Amino acid sequence: MRRYSSVQTLLFAVLCTVLVFLFALGFGWIRLPLQDGTLGTSTSSVSTPVDKVSTSGGVPQLQNSEGDRSPIGGTFLPVNNGSRYTEDEQVNIRVYEQRNEGVVNITTEVLAFNWFLEPVPREGTTGSGSIIDPRGYVLTNHHVVEKAYKVQVSLSDGTQVEGEVVGADPENDLAVIKFDPKGRKLTTIPMGSSSNLKVGQRVLAIGNPFAFDRTLTTGIISGLGRPIRTDKGLVIQNMIQTDASINPGNSGGPLLDTQGNMVGINTMIYSPSGGSIGIGFAVPIDTAKRVVPEIIKYGKVVRGWIDIVPVQLFPALVEYAKLPVDRGLLVSRTIPGGNAEKAGIKGGSRSEAVRYGNSIIYLGGDIIVEVDGTKVGSLADLYAALEDNKPGETVVVVAYRGKTKREFKVTLSQRPEKFQWE
Repeated sequence: MRRYSSVQTLLFAVLCTVLVFLFALGFGWIRLPLQDGTLGTSTSSVSTPVDKVSTSGGVPQLQNSEGDRSPIGGTFLPVNNGSRYTEDEQVNIRVYEQRNEGVVNITTEVLAFNWFLEPVPREGTTGSGSIIDPRGYVLTNHHVVEKAYKVQVSLSDGTQVEGEVVGADPENDLAVIKFDPKGRKLTTIPMGSSSNLKVGQRVLAIGNPFAFDRTLTTGIISGLGRPIRTDKGLVIQNMIQTDASINPGNSGGPLLDTQGNMVGINTMIYSPSGGSIGIGFAVPIDTAKRVVPEIIKYGKVVRGWIDIVPVQLFPALVEYAKLPVDRGLLVSRTIPGGNAEKAGIKGGSRSEAVRYGNSIIYLGGDIIVEVDGTKVGSLADLYAALEDNKPGETVVVVAYRGKTKREFKVTLSQRPEKFQWE
C-alpha cells in the first residue's frame, strides 16, 4: 500500500479547499464586496445602488434608495441622461402630473316619481370633466348632466362641491357646469387644436372610469372626421376615433396630446359588451372652442334656421302621396314672411291636408333633400346640417318640386325655442 507524506496530504487539502471555494463563488453562494460597497458576484454589478432585498407577494424584489422595486435578478438601466424611465414613459408621467388635478369627477341626482306620483331624488349618472377656467368652469358631456337637478363635483383632493349647469349643447353632447372655487388655486386644462391631428398620433385620456379617480390611459388616434349618430338620432360631425381605453365614467374627460393640451372630449364608445374594446370617440376641441363661449353667455348655442314646418318622410306618407323620393323633409308649411317664403320655397296646401295620428300634414310642398352641402334624409340631418351656421348666413337648399330638383338660397334666421333639440 502506497503511503503519502504529511506535505502531500496538506497540499491535497489546500487544493480541495480552493476548488470548493471557486465552485461556491461560481454558483453565487459567496458574494465579494465590490468597489462601490455593494454586494455582487465577481463578474456582474447593479448600476443603481441597492439598499436591501424585500419580498412583495412572495416574489423577492430589489428596492433602491428611492423606494422603487424591480424583480430580483433585473437591473435598473439608466436612459435619457440617467432617468430610469423611457422617453414615452416620461411623457406619460409629465402629462399626468401636470393635468390630472384639472380633471374632476361629476355625479348627479335626478327626480323620479314614486307610486303616489311624488317627485323623489334618484341617483343619476357619473362622469368626468375638465376645469377650463380658474373661476370654476368645467367642460363635460351633455349626457352626463342631462335632467340633473343636483350636481356634485369631486376635486383632486377629494373635496366635494356643489355645481350648477350653466348651459348645454345637446347637438354636440357638450355642457358647461360651474362651481365656487372658494379661493382655491385650480389647475386648468388648456385647449389645444384638433385641426392638425394625424392618424397614428399618440393621445392620452384622463377620467374616472367605474369611479376609479383620475385614471390615465394611452393610445393613438385611430381615425378622424367620423360622423357618429347618437342614441337620440343626432349626428355629431368630425368625431375623433381613438383606441385609448375609454369606459363608463370617462365621459366628459379630456383627450390630451403629448404636450398636455386638450384635443377632444371623450364622449362615447362602440362596444357590444359595454366595456372598452378599443373603439372610442371624442368631440373635437375645435367644436368645443366654438360653442363654449355661447354656452357660458346664453346657456345655449345660437344657430340659424329655415322658417318651415318640416315633416320627415316615412313609407306610408311616400306611398299615399306618391312622392318622387323616399328620404327627405316635406315642407308642410312655410312661416308667413319668413326666409323660406322669401327664398321661394313652397309649402303644402291647406286643400291637401291629411291627418296622421295627432298631426296635420299639408301635402304638395317642396321636399328638401340637401342643406348647405349636407344630404338631408331626416330631421336629425337638418339639425346636423345647420349645426355650425349662424343667423344671417346664407345656405343653399336643394329640394324637389314634383320631380324637378331646384336650388334656393336662404338667409338664415335665429332658431326658435320650439325648434331647439331636446
